Amino acid sequence: MEKTSRTPTPEVRRATAADVPALVRLRALMLADMGIPAGPEDAPWREAAGRWFAERLAGEADFAAFVVEEPGRGVVSCAVGTCDHHAPGPTSPSGLRGHVSNVATEHAARHQGYARACTEALLRWFAEETEVSAVDLHATADGTHLYETLGFRAPRFPALQIRLGTP
Repeated sequence: MEKTSRTPTPEVRRATAADVPALVRLRALMLADMGIPAGPEDAPWREAAGRWFAERLAGEADFAAFVVEEPGRGVVSCAVGTCDHHAPGPTSPSGLRGHVSNVATEHAARHQGYARACTEALLRWFAEETEVSAVDLHATADGTHLYETLGFRAPRFPALQIRLGTP
């Protein structure tokens, strides 16, 4: 009898306040992978990001984060979602738009379906627990294929951006 190897479905859970350090660490990894220097462990943005995550995890209805934790290694992957308030319209009566961000997986834990599992959990949250009618994200070249397999497409009207001031 031939054995078939199946990668088990990763166990995804909703992030809690205890996961804030991991969310910040994975954000730094994501930024570094995007070519944005994250700076040292004591960089001021990290403390600010920790506060931001902690405030939203404390019960904000328009925010969710999902993580995969490996035994002995801790949280190795995450995906974060926010609901952004816009003026209502015919295709968005609530005016809420979803935004996916901070999708990151530690290098050693990649290609095991963790980012997909976290993003799928986040999309279920948007669909089942919010009034969001559309979800946006900014994809890196490495992530584009994953997002396309989940149904993301280029928007009809592309996003443009202007940077005001300097950090």
